[in-house]
Order: sequence, then C-alpha cells, then structure tokens
Amino acid sequence: MAGLAMGYPMTEARGGSNPDTSTLYDINGLAKGAPGWLDRTMEFIGEYGIILGLAVLMFFAWWSLRRRQDAPAAVAALLWAPLAAGIALLVNIPIRGFVKRPRPFLDHPGLEVLVKGKTDYSFVSDHATLTMAIGVALFVANRKYGLIGIGLAVLEGFCRVYMGVHYPTDVIGGLALGTAVALLLAPLAMMLLTPLTRAVARTRAAWLVRSDRPLAPPLAAAEAPVAGTADAERGVPRHRDNDLAA
Repeated sequence: MAGLAMGYPMTEARGGSNPDTSTLYDINGLAKGAPGWLDRTMEFIGEYGIILGLAVLMFFAWWSLRRRQDAPAAVAALLWAPLAAGIALLVNIPIRGFVKRPRPFLDHPGLEVLVKGKTDYSFVSDHATLTMAIGVALFVANRKYGLIGIGLAVLEGFCRVYMGVHYPTDVIGGLALGTAVALLLAPLAMMLLTPLTRAVARTRAAWLVRSDRPLAPPLAAAEAPVAGTADAERGVPRHRDNDLAA
C-alpha cells in the first residue's frame, strides 16, 4: 500500500472521502505499472485513435445507410453527427470558463501524466463531449453503428482518466453534454437537414445520399408463393379458384 502512495500522503493518494479523486488514482494508477508500449498505445488511442475510429465508423455507416429506402433521411441523421459534436464543443467553451477547474495533475503531482502541455481547464472533457455527441447522433441514424460509437465514447473517457489529464467527473460531464446536445437538437437538425439531402438526391450528386443499388424491400405477403404447391417451388404465386372462374 505504501508503494501506491508514491511519495505523497496516503489520504491524498486515495482521495480521502472524495470518490472522484480516489477513482482518478485507481484508474491512473494502472498506468504506473503498465509497460511503456501500453502507455504509448493508450496515449494514441485517447488523443487521436478513437476519433479516427469514429470517422471510419461514420464512413461505413454512410455506405450502408445510402442503400436504405429512406436513404436521404438516414443520411441527414448521419450528417447530424459531426454537427452535433461541433455544437457540443462550442457549448463547452462557456462551461469551462465558468467552472475553471484546473487539470488534475496540477493539484495532484503524483499522477502519471501521459500527455504533457495541457494548460486549459479540465471540466468538462472535450474528447468525451465530442465522441459521445457523435455516438449518440449515430444511434439516431442507426442503432447498430450508434451502439458501437457510444462504446467508443465510453472508452475515450476511460483513456482520458488513465492518461491523468481528466477527473472522472470531467468525463461524465462530457458524456452527458454530448448526449444532451445530440438528442435535444436532433428534431430541429432533422427538420433542416432532411430537405437538404432530399434536394441533393435530385441532382448529379445523388450518390452522396442514395445508392444506385438500394436494399430490396421485403416480398409482399400477397405476392409470396404458397408453400406446399408446385407453383411455390417454381416461385409462381398460386391463384385462387374464384380468380380463375372470373
């Protein structure tokens, strides 16, 4: 236990009765005993990797959503994702200026800081805000891709605490802010963006919002072959007797 303190008082190292600080030391403490390659990997993931991963995820979502029957509306929802992230970051500017919370390593010098040179305020986390806004907006467009995006946003928050640059509540605040912006403004965004994507669908740039090979709609029940008949085996619908009599 003395080794965990790393030269500072035990009550400070564990955060005393403050769960925010104690959780910070618990998660950041993983970096102290980790090999150098793992710390460098977490540093890359936390600074750039997850954001790049979300960009790739959005590309695959765009490629898939263009094939839906309601492709322009689906692409409009996808287009909302980066816009939601940008708006959430703008909303965070006055929040940071009002709270003025220093970075955790300024008050707790024993932390293992993996990224140097962070001089701005800590609450709320820009990275957590941005990634969660994208993840939730992706969920509005498509649940499968959205769940992956939300999972990446949570991982981003963990990385920021692991790197020693944010308190856990900085991350929680960022996740909440990104979620609120993406959800609350989604109806207005869809009202504005859907007409735009529908207009693009009528131009030569239609491939941006609609694929030439859309997903085939499900076979209508009235046209489906009836099982157990020779016509069904050949894919020919069976005619009723009254139809034949007519």
